[in-house]
Amino acid sequence: MYKSLLTFLLLASSTIAQSPQPNLLFVITDDQRFDQMACAGHEVLQTPAMDALAKRGVRFTNAFVTTAICAASRASIMTGRREGSHNYTFGKPPMGKSLADDTYFSQLKSKGYRTGFVGKWGVKFEKKALAGAIDYSRRSGHPYRKKDGRHLTNIVADQATEFVAQQSAKQPFCLTVSFHAPHAQDGHKDQYIPPPELASLYEQANVPVPPNAINGFEVLPDFLKKSMGRARWAWRFDSREKQIRRTKDYWSMITGVDRALQRIIASLEKHGFDDNTVVIFTSDNGYFLGERGLAGKWLIYEESIRIPLIIVDPKAPKERHGTTNDEMVLNTDLTPTLLAIAGITAPKGYDGRNLMPLVAGDSPAWRSDFLYEHRMNNKTIPKSQGVRGHRWVYARFDEQEPVYEQLFDLKTDPQQLHNLARSKPHSDVLESMRARCDQLLQQ
Repeated sequence: MYKSLLTFLLLASSTIAQSPQPNLLFVITDDQRFDQMACAGHEVLQTPAMDALAKRGVRFTNAFVTTAICAASRASIMTGRREGSHNYTFGKPPMGKSLADDTYFSQLKSKGYRTGFVGKWGVKFEKKALAGAIDYSRRSGHPYRKKDGRHLTNIVADQATEFVAQQSAKQPFCLTVSFHAPHAQDGHKDQYIPPPELASLYEQANVPVPPNAINGFEVLPDFLKKSMGRARWAWRFDSREKQIRRTKDYWSMITGVDRALQRIIASLEKHGFDDNTVVIFTSDNGYFLGERGLAGKWLIYEESIRIPLIIVDPKAPKERHGTTNDEMVLNTDLTPTLLAIAGITAPKGYDGRNLMPLVAGDSPAWRSDFLYEHRMNNKTIPKSQGVRGHRWVYARFDEQEPVYEQLFDLKTDPQQLHNLARSKPHSDVLESMRARCDQLLQQ
């Protein structure tokens, strides 16, 4: 009996050693929309590391942000709340202690995780609100080209691999790697600044004319024609020559991130963490590359609000590797997902949902629409709110006089070129979407 008990205890301890709490690698890019990866169908971009993640995990084909601007979106990613819940964007007061306590940093730290953050921070919390929540913090900013010759993307990768090299196998970790790329360096004459070794990578590539660059602009209301999106279009895409150069540089920046990502994944493998690390790859919002005669984001159009999202769980069954999921998932889902992977119950204030049942191949009842909002005070970025559903997209610019509404039918008009808000045959749909928007705003 003693020998049998000893054997049982040895087997149990062996099982525990082989199944520690999962590690988390959370990678966020900036201004990389959903279709800017080879695995998402891009015919030119070279993204082998992103593609490799897609082959090992689940790629979500309908991932969205609830606000398409980095400050509000990153606050949503950190807190699991939409903008109207966390109430943070550019120009707003810093987030307080209660929100800081609900971030995935604080929640994971309280359960024994070593937490790390490298790269673009992009939000503000009150002083000391996050004190002690992040063990390894290396925040950074523009310019991309540093005086010592190094490129910001490579610096972020260096810091990420340093974190991994310092990590003990006895403690689970969550490392957030937040790349600035491919966001433009707004004050620079070239806008997009790739690593020097990649500056000529796409020199021979064919760059198409942006879809709907003229007709998409012509159907915009006047206040959007005069918005910041058009001003930044003039910086980046207002001639064919400029559009070609800027697009190639933007692509090179994404490939720069891809190579940095490969270095980080290789570091996990080198130090023996790859078999127990869940990887989540995404971006903070989409981006206009000249479509509709615009640059930037901010609006409820697909180019602006749809993002890449890949989740790799090394413990998932092989039949889940390389699959896609078409459910409507959001940036607010990422924090409850991180906590669920770690076995932590999400705070009650979260708006998002755990995505791991979808990763596992389950089919839980899921959302069919979501609230979009943009609350930033900026005269050149009109405030908006709306609803994106499976078929209908509704937007309301309620500070315009008179209030301006949009209604698009994605089934017949996937490019969102024909505004049906004043179409009498669609008045019932318009009224329904108005009511749904009001309902979601109250939740």
